[in-house]
Amino acid sequence: MRELFGTDGIRAKAHQYPLDQATMYALGEALGHRLGKGLGAGSKILLGMDTRESGPEIARSLAAGMAVGGAQAILVGVIPTPGIAYLCRTTDSVAAISISASHNPWEDNGVKIFGHDGMKLADSIEEEIEDELRALRRDGVTIPDTPVTEDADLIEKYERFLISGVPPMALAGRKVVLDTGYGAAYRIAPEVFRRVGAEVVVIHDAPDGRNINEQSGALHPERLAQIVVEQAADYGVAFDGDADRAIFADDAGKIRDGDEIIYLWAKYLRERGELRGGCVVTTVMSNFGFEKQLKEDGIELCRANVGDKYVLETMLQRDSILGGEQSGHIIDRTVHTTGDGTHTALVFGHILGEMGAPFSKLHTFDPMPQLLVNEKVASKPSLDTLPRYQAAHGKALADLDGRGRILVRYSGTENLVRVMVEGEDDAKIRRIAHELRDVLKDEIAGT
Repeated sequence: MRELFGTDGIRAKAHQYPLDQATMYALGEALGHRLGKGLGAGSKILLGMDTRESGPEIARSLAAGMAVGGAQAILVGVIPTPGIAYLCRTTDSVAAISISASHNPWEDNGVKIFGHDGMKLADSIEEEIEDELRALRRDGVTIPDTPVTEDADLIEKYERFLISGVPPMALAGRKVVLDTGYGAAYRIAPEVFRRVGAEVVVIHDAPDGRNINEQSGALHPERLAQIVVEQAADYGVAFDGDADRAIFADDAGKIRDGDEIIYLWAKYLRERGELRGGCVVTTVMSNFGFEKQLKEDGIELCRANVGDKYVLETMLQRDSILGGEQSGHIIDRTVHTTGDGTHTALVFGHILGEMGAPFSKLHTFDPMPQLLVNEKVASKPSLDTLPRYQAAHGKALADLDGRGRILVRYSGTENLVRVMVEGEDDAKIRRIAHELRDVLKDEIAGT
């Protein structure tokens, strides 16, 4: 079973296990063995990172381990995670790694691994890598000083890919506010928007290694919304730390999440007969009001587990070309294998122009009241083994009486239990969510 890999790679406190030098060195060696197998010595593995100060140290340890494992690390530099995924499948590299903890605070970091096809590794491969990592890891190991080849030209290749996703000068005459969250998109996103004709206002674009996501970006879009109104912009976009997600603000300053963007995008494609597969894929977290409206519009919604790798798996099974998450991860499978916030922001800007109406005038769906509450936990016992929680859950379902739903799950990237309740009565779902959270907090603490 995987212990180090969660729903989105390995994520933890920087400099601490499993992001300590000894573990990253062993991971690099295991990757060199596993991913370069049968491809000859010197197989290339790309390394990219966000703006956290711990990124270069992790990169050095991984690169040294890769060299021992028979692979060659190619350092791309600061680049969004989807940029690494794209470059991996369009170069002769056998794999790629993004060193990032996404939306987490600067003290955290992580490792996301992609195969040559640009897709995140299957759970079974992650298990094999974990097994070898444990066998290789040694406390107190000296990390050799390993030369690393740098190829910053790859960033230009990624920028050209982004620009190619929309017609030439597609955003000419449009004013856009970009909140780069002090993260990986701080140079690339403004550059490509200007190259397709947009007038760009940029905020939170001076990273210092410790301010990534700090009161900015996709988790804190309030300032973005304010600036959009003040600047009389057509729309605004906030990215998270590794820029694989995008949250929008319309011209009236209203925040529009991933569900709304997917809805408008799907409707646009369907009207043009381009919605292959006849469905869009989202996760179990997407609002029921979204599903209800899609059904009325003749579009099926297919739900996947939380995590964009699982969304992509379902998209491949259903031959769907559009999917994503409420949090702003959106996958356009016509060109990509992962969520790409900058691509989403560009393409959706073009779609807005084609619709010919201000963003604020585009109605999506009437959401059912939904509340998500989190609770920190020291362990993650199976919910089936918690009798008090099971009893409270059954009582809550009876209280909703078929007019709502409950989703309780552990975070795959943090030590949290998440309780989501949907229903017609806002006061009722608030009460149920907090009651379930309190039971879980007490019962898990006692296990």
